[in-house]
Amino acid sequence: MRASFHHELEQLEASLQEEGALVLRVLRSALNALARGDDELADEVIMFDDEIDKRYLRIEQGVQSLLARQTPVASDLRLVLAILRINLHLERMADYCVTVAKLTKLMGELNVTGEAILSSLEDMGQRCEQMIRVALDAFADRDAEKARSLNDLDELIDRANRRATEDVLSLGDSQEEREYGLRMLVISRCVERIGDHAVDIGEQVAYVVTGQLEELTDASHPTSP
Repeated sequence: MRASFHHELEQLEASLQEEGALVLRVLRSALNALARGDDELADEVIMFDDEIDKRYLRIEQGVQSLLARQTPVASDLRLVLAILRINLHLERMADYCVTVAKLTKLMGELNVTGEAILSSLEDMGQRCEQMIRVALDAFADRDAEKARSLNDLDELIDRANRRATEDVLSLGDSQEEREYGLRMLVISRCVERIGDHAVDIGEQVAYVVTGQLEELTDASHPTSP
């Protein structure tokens, strides 16, 4: 029975890694759609969210089934709970990508370009991709130190987010420029939140390894800009 239990855990963890790979794929597509103003690619991102949602539900149902039939304790219970939480964080990342894609489709109606803003968002996106990979690798390797490194990576995203905000504020005062700026601020916030979810995954890794819930980012003591 225990062998079957651990086999199911391994399958759930493998499914989680597959879901993470799909999130990376949809994030890159959302960023490319934004950079190119590609409505067709944005539509693909929106439609592909259904696949990620299906995988999210399968993992959640798998965890529920496992808990109903087994009684995991100690480290096994921590792992099951971490899988459940990481699954949610990945699904939320995909939701933010959909928001980016939907806002991208609205940009075509505005005769505004913001190369500096797009550059900052691409920088943020690349760092988010790095953070997701680090988070998933840390979980696979049960590497708490690698998980803790996500906090430093997240600070780099925060800096790029501040640059994007400054670039938005430097836009002109026309109605179209204000609308463009507001949409870009929402997109920037979405990408920044994806990085936050990667940090949250790191916290779950630390929980699995140490048995302690620790907050990797202390919002009450922000770092100096």
